[in-house]
Amino acid sequence: MENKELTFKAFEASKASLTKSLEELQPPSNANQVHDALELVKSIYEKHDEWNDSTATHLVNVAQICLSDIGLGATSAIAALLHETVERKWLTPVEIEKRFGEAIAQIVINFTQISGLDPKDPKTQAELFRQMLISISSDARVILIKLADRLDTMRSLSRVQPELRLKRSWETFHLYAPLAHRLGLYRLKSEMEDLAMKYIYPKEYKYIIKRLQETTASRNRFLQSFMVPIDEELRKRGFRFTIKGRTKSVYSIFRKMQNQEVDFDEVHDIFAIRIILDSRPENEKSDCWQVYSIITDKYTPNTERLRDWISVPKSNGYESLHTTVLGPENKWIEVQIRTTRMDEIAEKGLAAHWKYKGIRQEQGIDEWVARVREILESPDTSPEDKVEQFQMNLNSSDIYVFTPKGDIRKLPAKSTVLDFAFDIHTDIGSQCVGAIVNGKNTTIKQELQNGDVVEILTSKKQKPKKDWLTFVVTSKAKSRIKQQLRDIENREIQEGKEILLRRLKNWKIDDTEAAVQKINKHLKLKKPTDIFILIAEGKVDLSAIKTLLTADEEKPALKEPQSKAETEQAETKESADYLVIDEKLVNVDYRLAKCCNPIFGDDIFGFVTVNEGIKIHRSSCPNAGQLNQRWPYRVVKARWKGSSKAGAFQTTIRITGVDEIGILNRISEVISKDLRVNMRNLNVSSRDGLFEAQIQLYVEDTKHLEMLLYRLNRVQGVNKAVRMK
Repeated sequence: MENKELTFKAFEASKASLTKSLEELQPPSNANQVHDALELVKSIYEKHDEWNDSTATHLVNVAQICLSDIGLGATSAIAALLHETVERKWLTPVEIEKRFGEAIAQIVINFTQISGLDPKDPKTQAELFRQMLISISSDARVILIKLADRLDTMRSLSRVQPELRLKRSWETFHLYAPLAHRLGLYRLKSEMEDLAMKYIYPKEYKYIIKRLQETTASRNRFLQSFMVPIDEELRKRGFRFTIKGRTKSVYSIFRKMQNQEVDFDEVHDIFAIRIILDSRPENEKSDCWQVYSIITDKYTPNTERLRDWISVPKSNGYESLHTTVLGPENKWIEVQIRTTRMDEIAEKGLAAHWKYKGIRQEQGIDEWVARVREILESPDTSPEDKVEQFQMNLNSSDIYVFTPKGDIRKLPAKSTVLDFAFDIHTDIGSQCVGAIVNGKNTTIKQELQNGDVVEILTSKKQKPKKDWLTFVVTSKAKSRIKQQLRDIENREIQEGKEILLRRLKNWKIDDTEAAVQKINKHLKLKKPTDIFILIAEGKVDLSAIKTLLTADEEKPALKEPQSKAETEQAETKESADYLVIDEKLVNVDYRLAKCCNPIFGDDIFGFVTVNEGIKIHRSSCPNAGQLNQRWPYRVVKARWKGSSKAGAFQTTIRITGVDEIGILNRISEVISKDLRVNMRNLNVSSRDGLFEAQIQLYVEDTKHLEMLLYRLNRVQGVNKAVRMK
């Protein structure tokens, strides 16, 4: 109860601070909207009893940072207050849109997306992560709210586990502090760096803090002695001004000590003096240069350390005049000269810039946000390159996805799971059978989206296929697939050739070249090597090839051909004993029985029905015994004659196996693409990691069916494929 009361008090304190900022910075109408969101947040967290984890306080703090530290408006403050409600599934985007509008709903949706991003190595992937944030965030406010969110997270980092502290601190160092710096949010950037250093380099942090405290009195004395003559001269010239002593951030001092390999006492620019002028807009530049002249008249300047960001401001809007002079006690001191407007922009970034253009509140914020996005999207900060680079980034449509370990991969838009697999490694791409994307099973064809977490599933039995080229988009995937298809084809040619040559030797056929030509001519193959590929893939019947090649040699051993009359007489005699089933039988009404679906090549018999003519059954039909026993006088011997028509016979097969990603895709490829069998119906059931599929399809004959079952039984993941009785 005590902890709950403490966190409730913290919430009320944060709420009071936010209310004060709203009164100072926002018009009443905007402030009322924020208060509405604030009360909604309070009611949600009271309902879900979440006061103990200080989440509500965190949301209010983020909104406060957006308003007072960054300079955003009511839209951002409301979005900041609601930014975790969608993730926690306490509000839906539709509910937010109905109450606060589409813009705020979209910001919250985008924020939820980027909050799920978790880079494995922020140090090496900082630039990719930045690009991904921009790509996902349709509104730059999302990134600014994220900076506010991270700053408040760092302020309360002592409450979390040590491992998480280090992780968040490294992310802040390499991702968020550089983003804040790029936007001119120097105060945020410095505080983030100092807080991160506190946990990454705790000993060094404590040492520098201690030394700063010990030298505070001496710095104040130095400031006093330095400013006495400057203060007198500025007042004499009629300037209105403020003088501040600014100590470098702890992290900046630490970095100087590391880079220069010196101790604290040897870092000369720990302390800087800032002179802030209250100047009219038209006099800003001339006033700053006059003050520069006064200072350099009193103290010797280091001309190499002059920095003029007044004539040409930094791309993030920073304006100031910096010089380093030799002050009292022969100590070098940096002096920063700027106006009140320049100082506010330096502290709050470009948001403050619009205040001085006469543009207030949300209209000004919109213009600033557009500028923020331009800065974020421009890797080069030089003004002359900014417009061109901005256009390039707008036109480039890339996506950024994660491996399960947190590595970021940059891919073109519309990239698939298979593109991602080949981007990781050629072997992984070649053996890819599917993926788990954001925890859900998907196929190799699935298009990826920004921020997806992708785990590739592989099988050693998987091989690249030609149709892969129809849906991959990356040049790497295409080139690797083509190369591997060529390698597979070459291996199959060699394998098929060896098989055929062995068979030709067994058949005692010496002229192998003539034999291959005859086979190719008979099968109407385009390339001489096609027959070898067909043999290697098991798509051709070797016994049929033997018959084709040895037919001419066996003719002399055959009996003399009968005359036409003798042939017809023999067929008539045979037909008297058997019902001959072929395409020429037009006077006999027969049908194929549906109970057993006989196909060309099956052992069959006919059964004379009362109203449906003769029905043809398989000899192994489940009803055969009953028909023969009860109505033997209606049973007719039957046989097939001639050849089958392509895909003329319907049959049903049953396939059982392991229920894994891509299994149905592999089965359908064998049926429809490899053997070109038409499927009529497919029923699939799954239980305990296994599946059973019943497929109705059309085949030419029993040999065709046997080849199909043989190929299906070789599919990885299939336990058994059989014809159903």
